[in-house]
Amino acid sequence: MNLRFILLLLTIATCYSVSVSGQIPLVYSEENRGVHYPEPPLPAHQDLSFYPLLPDPFEFSDGSGWVEEYSDWSRRRNEIKAEIEEYEIGPKPPRPENITAAFEDGVLTVGITENGESLTLTSNVVIPDGEGPFPVIIGMNSGTGSIPAALFEGVIQIPFMHNQVVPSHSGRDNNAPYFRLYPELTHVGYYSAWSWGISRLIDGIEIVQADINANLERIGVSGCSYAGKMALFAGAFDERIALTFAQESGGGGINSWRVAESLERNVEKIDNTNYTWFMQSMQTNFSGQPGLLPHDHHELMSMIAPRALFVMGNPGWEWLGDEAGYVSCKAVEKVYEFFEIDDRFGYSFRGTSNHCATSTQLDVEIKAFIDKFLHGDESADTNIRVTGNFLEFVNPDSWINWPVNTAAP
Repeated sequence: MNLRFILLLLTIATCYSVSVSGQIPLVYSEENRGVHYPEPPLPAHQDLSFYPLLPDPFEFSDGSGWVEEYSDWSRRRNEIKAEIEEYEIGPKPPRPENITAAFEDGVLTVGITENGESLTLTSNVVIPDGEGPFPVIIGMNSGTGSIPAALFEGVIQIPFMHNQVVPSHSGRDNNAPYFRLYPELTHVGYYSAWSWGISRLIDGIEIVQADINANLERIGVSGCSYAGKMALFAGAFDERIALTFAQESGGGGINSWRVAESLERNVEKIDNTNYTWFMQSMQTNFSGQPGLLPHDHHELMSMIAPRALFVMGNPGWEWLGDEAGYVSCKAVEKVYEFFEIDDRFGYSFRGTSNHCATSTQLDVEIKAFIDKFLHGDESADTNIRVTGNFLEFVNPDSWINWPVNTAAP
């Protein structure tokens, strides 16, 4: 067996699947491939430099240069991860050694033991008829989030019941199951705990893969509103997730903190978001001055690249601040364009009468992403850019001032 063939086999083993071009994988078999990279500089908040525009997602945090090709991206992605953990949500612990899972009578049960304490996740699983293996959608608190279940025909539906990790109600519960496992992390934001919980649910799906006939190459997550933020953080922090649906996630989700601060309307900003979801120190250190953050949420979204991401807004709902989400999307477009995987990112700011509702047109767009990235239908058209009438309020070009990078691979 020659060396080239051995290297090819190792490359295939590293990731589940590749794009049609064969260049950039769609998904990976590891939660975080870049765990070995050293942390970037993480100055105390009083030592951070103020930058009013959107930070360059391609520039390394130590100022040593820029991402020039896809092989540089894992390092940069982990720098963004470290900054978000440091200044927003706190650390997400690695996978514990003691995880068990079983599937019986339609229920998936995942047991996690850490520091002498135990936490149990249970989910009622819906498995389609047929031979499989089937793709999987993990919905926040329901099998498909707020997206109609009918759109996920032929997909295993597994809810993530987040109260089993930490409850969503206002007020911090330091006796929640997660904090019994990690008593040293009672200061963290719940999005750190919830993204950890979703990763542990995926661990359980891996263990019972044969029992539920799951295709581990095609796992998606879906959520709306605060659960849209939850799905977004999950997709950003776990590279085993092939497709992320972030619906009406608003401030703290797809929205740039910087742009939101500039909007003279009642929208979710750093000074008025929920501080059980985020670390209290974010409000203390950055309220009214998000330009001190070394990152912003276009980079949280960019962490999902090269995997697929579809975001949805609802411009009629003022609190969502979709203008800030639109600017983030225009920035994220540049990341996917740089790697020549434009079809893996889309956004649709269509107004619907109710929060977390969909429409006939939006369902068509959602279904295209399901078909391509969960079912593997490469003919599905996912080049979706529905912008709304935001240019009356914001100019994305005024927020994006990055140097020209070298050509994509």
